[in-house]
This record gives sequence, C-alpha cells and structure tokens, in this order.
Amino acid sequence: MLFNAVNFSLGKLAIGDIRDALTTSFKKRNLSVRLSVFVLALTCLLHNIAQAAASDALTEEGFATYVASLKTEAMNKGMDLDKLEEAFATITFRPTVVKSDKNQPEKKITLDDYLATRVPDWKVKQAVAKYDEHSTLLEKIAKEYGVQARFIVALWGNESNFGKIQGNYSVLSALASLAYEGRREKLFKDNFFAALQILNEGHTSVDALQGSWAGAMGQTQFMPISFLNYAVDYDGDGKKDIWGTEADVFASIANYLSSEGWNNKGTWGRQVKLSGAVPFSGLAKANMKPLSFWKQNGVTRFDGSALPNVDINAALIMPDGEDGRIYLVYDNFHTLMKWNRSSYFGISVGYLSERIKRGY
Repeated sequence: MLFNAVNFSLGKLAIGDIRDALTTSFKKRNLSVRLSVFVLALTCLLHNIAQAAASDALTEEGFATYVASLKTEAMNKGMDLDKLEEAFATITFRPTVVKSDKNQPEKKITLDDYLATRVPDWKVKQAVAKYDEHSTLLEKIAKEYGVQARFIVALWGNESNFGKIQGNYSVLSALASLAYEGRREKLFKDNFFAALQILNEGHTSVDALQGSWAGAMGQTQFMPISFLNYAVDYDGDGKKDIWGTEADVFASIANYLSSEGWNNKGTWGRQVKLSGAVPFSGLAKANMKPLSFWKQNGVTRFDGSALPNVDINAALIMPDGEDGRIYLVYDNFHTLMKWNRSSYFGISVGYLSERIKRGY
C-alpha cells in the first residue's frame, strides 16, 4: 500500500526522485510515514548502487570464463566437437545487447499509435502484393496446416517486414552475453544451447546464425527453442531455413499456429462498441462468454449494428481502457498471444489480416 502511495518503481529511481519523495514525505505529519518513505528511498538508492556495481562487474575476462563453462557443458551434451570449436571461436561479449535488455522502452504508447507504426498503409499494400505473389504456395500450406494464409502473411509482415528486417546480431554472442548478465540466465542459456543444436543439425552456418539483439532469428523471428519446436523443412532440402527459404518460413509460421490450437473455421476477433457498462472484461479464459451474452450486455459491432447470431465464445478486451479501442476476441487470439504476449501485437496481426482479406 505504501508503494502505491508514493508511486515508486524500485530500482529506477534517480537521486532527484528520492529527494522529491523525501521532501513530500517530511511535509506529512505522520512520523511513521516519514520513516517508511525514508527507508524505502534508501533501499532504492542502495538497489541502484548495487545494479550499477553489477553492471560494472561484467568484464571481458568474466565473460570468457562464463563462455568456457558453456563450452564444457555443450561438450558434455555430446555435440559435434568440430562444430563447437567453430561456433565458440566466433563468440564475443556484446555489452550493447545487455544495455538493450535493461533499457527497453518504458514510454506508454496507445494502441492507435502502435497500429499506425505496425500496420501503415504501405505495409498493407506490400502484404497484399506478397499474398498475391505467393498465393499458390500459401494456399497449399494453409490447407495442409489448417491456418488461413492471410494470418501467415500478417505474422510474416509484423515480425520481419516480409523478411527484410531480420537483425544482424550474432545469435550466439547475443544469447551468451544476456545469459552472462544473469537476470534471466536460464532463459537465454537454454536458447543458447538450442542455437548450438540448430548448428549441430546443419540447418544453417555459424556466420548466417544472425538475428535480433535478444536472439530472435530469421523471417519468423523465432527464438532458438521455438525453432526446434516449430520450424519446418517444407521444401525437403534437409534444412529448416527460416532465414532465406519462403516455403520454410510460411510452413513454420503455420506449424506454430496449428500446434498451439489454431482453428481455421473461425477468425481472431472484432472491434466493438459499448452502449453501457459491462459486467467484466479481460483476456482470461474464464471471461470468455457466448456472443449472445455480450449482445445482452449492450455490446455491438463497431458500426453500432447487432452482433451476429453465431455460437462462439469471446472475451472483451480494452487495451487502453473504455476510451480506447475495444474488441471481442476469440480462441485464435489466445493462440496469437502465445506467439507474443502483447495484446497490441495480437491486434496488429489481426488487423493486418483483415486488411489483406479486403485486398487493401
């Protein structure tokens, strides 16, 4: 309760924040509040110092020792020694990826802002053109995996701008650096060994194993573990090439969605309006109710007309509150959220898929 009262974010306070908080607290009459705020401010300051010290402790020498332990562990896993030697010879400490991980944007943007940057008209035009260009292959894969082709293209466009933006970081160096930093060591260490397995299986070369600063790879932007679970060698050349082979890219996207419960008999959701208060909202499965329920509670299509008489469950979500865009979303939206746990991302994929369906 005290944390809410003073609106602190532990570990992100500047000296000025602490000074202002103390000034405010000592204007209060309640001595216990003054003392509590002082202790909290001191704790935050010490936390900041500890974080800075931990950051300074990340050295080239420490990284080399850490990588040596990774190499020993990889050897114990039975990976090809020649490939291990080649891979580990390229690994370098990348402080920039640690900095990127620690300093991800905190500024809150609205869904409207997000959609304007994620699904601009030029991207929609490209999406439609790409759909038409690859329609035969896309429809074949869509039929085999039970995933509408427009969602394959929408994810492709959102993740890598149709393969144009894949990242140019060494995946091994990025993952090793992030694991060494330690805050999420298991996550990045597990993905590091998955990346080695990808090399061990011959899907790509050390030089070509590139991706984002966080280790997401290829046109699908799969993390290495996701690659091992979902990537597909659709063209049958012995390699699951999500970097340069579009057939493998499309099938890998479709395989992910299909494996995670996609239903091609339905869609993702729809934008709606409220004509009054609703009993609850939120993406939780427990909040999913039949469309008839939402209809009875004053939810309409975005144009104000009645919801369709369809036997399907939906959850009502309001990413920016009642003053922002409001959606009814279906089970397929939950699958999109497994891909990326951002409702903004899921909506952007759904929105782009609708624009592709309309032809622009």
